Amino acid sequence: MSRPLRSPRQGAGGEGPSVITLEGIVVRGEGRGRRLGFPTANLRVAADTEPPRGVFAARVHRAGAELAAVANIGTRPTFDGQEVSVEVHLLDFEGDLYDERLRVTLDRRLRGERRFDTVEELRRQIAGDIQQARSR
Repeated sequence: MSRPLRSPRQGAGGEGPSVITLEGIVVRGEGRGRRLGFPTANLRVAADTEPPRGVFAARVHRAGAELAAVANIGTRPTFDGQEVSVEVHLLDFEGDLYDERLRVTLDRRLRGERRFDTVEELRRQIAGDIQQARSR
């Protein structure tokens, strides 16, 4: 796998940039990802967490396993969202993750957050994001 993305901020000991990792509990979302064909784990993260916005190739750490994923961090502008959310689509995974604690490491920024004119346009972009994330 590729090297994890690093934050421009200093790590806790002043040793330089730190790996960007988010941790949270999977909560129920609005079901849009599933309806689009790309189910997501919606993470409730600490209120003081300020992750970078955008779409990222990522890794999810769950029950001792590491799974490839695509993470979306932002306000979901296509759906006129206002609050920042963290949504993760685990590649090649089917199952129920509700109430599980997941740790997500951001590996590579794929693109910035943007508004799409149609849901179909968004669906095509998500498929492209997944393909790009697979081509590490």
